Amino acid sequence: MRRVIVGVGLGALLVAGAGTPAAAERGGLDRDALDRTLTAIEAAGMYGTYSAAQDGRQAWKGAAGVADIETRRPVRADMRHRVGSVTKTFTAVAVMQQVARGTIELDAPVARYLPGLVTDERVTVRMLLNHTSHIADHVAYAFPSLLQGSTASLDDNRFRSFTDEELARLGLAAPPTGEPGALPGSYSNTNYVLAGMVLEKVTGQDAERYITRHVIRKAGLRHTSFPRSPHIPGPHSKLYESWYGFIDPPRDYSVYDMSWIGTAGAVVSTMDDLNQFYRALLGGRLLGAEQLAEMKRTVPVAVGGGAFAYGLGIYPADLPCGRFWGHDGAVFGSITQSLTSEDGKRQVSIGLNLAKYQRIENGTIPIHPIDVAAGNHLFTALCGGEGATARSAQAPFVPFQADRTLIKRQ
Repeated sequence: MRRVIVGVGLGALLVAGAGTPAAAERGGLDRDALDRTLTAIEAAGMYGTYSAAQDGRQAWKGAAGVADIETRRPVRADMRHRVGSVTKTFTAVAVMQQVARGTIELDAPVARYLPGLVTDERVTVRMLLNHTSHIADHVAYAFPSLLQGSTASLDDNRFRSFTDEELARLGLAAPPTGEPGALPGSYSNTNYVLAGMVLEKVTGQDAERYITRHVIRKAGLRHTSFPRSPHIPGPHSKLYESWYGFIDPPRDYSVYDMSWIGTAGAVVSTMDDLNQFYRALLGGRLLGAEQLAEMKRTVPVAVGGGAFAYGLGIYPADLPCGRFWGHDGAVFGSITQSLTSEDGKRQVSIGLNLAKYQRIENGTIPIHPIDVAAGNHLFTALCGGEGATARSAQAPFVPFQADRTLIKRQ
């Protein structure tokens, strides 16, 4: 049996000194500390990184490193970025808007909306959104060389166009990870491809177009979109993939057909836009209180050998200074994390342009200095206290665990 590591979802957050939301008071944004901690990510080995933080009306944004390792073109804080599975929050919001309208029932069988495709009547819409359907992730089957320890299919599929039904059938044909509704759930991108198909069925519109009109535009986002071609629109960095050292030197995948992930992970955005999106969501501007409360109902979901709390397209991170909600994402060459306080006032989003920079050791992925440096930056943005995580006697706050998912070849 060979194990292959793929990553386009999220994983457990390791939180140092996590406590109740009222465990500590947050200070204001320390711009100098944010600059230093962002630069430290580059010093730890990252090619380029950009970040934006908000505390009420106080805002900061910065960038460190290069967008192109050959020309040494610098990264900028306003660059557009593939945000991967952060897309799942956008898709979940769109589905919940339809729940509010009564066109989708959370606990109705998916088969009601997609007859002939999802045949197990036990699988509900809620199970898609909180990853308890136990439908297998299609990604390893869309990129079959990964199961043989080769990254060849990443290049083979660069310009391949997948249909949503094709992706869904790949996941549905694979062995399920458990019984529908069983806990812990199992993180699967196929769930959100299916959620997009349900959305399309009830609205009569292309799902990405619906999300653009009713979520992205409603939130006032000016630099966020689903890509219409393999190219990222607007100013952006190249996106480098290492695949844990199997691609050496790392290869640029900034030009890529994102139909392989669609409503589970294809959105392009900026860090400022991500902060604005989560501020609008948690501030009640995109959904009513009842639907937002449903999104915050969490269940344990397994990923990367652990389990953590996951809601409907969003998950919590408890830090000493409070509870934060958001999502992370990892697609080829790109890593993202976005977290926002429950009141929507304190926020940070960060993007990295080199993915899977770690090296596998004995079948596991050890914490890399980049992980610690990035966690320190996020902790500083959310809680203040530069260096608090690095000095903690417990595990540091480590973000972007998305690419630590282990899939076993049967």
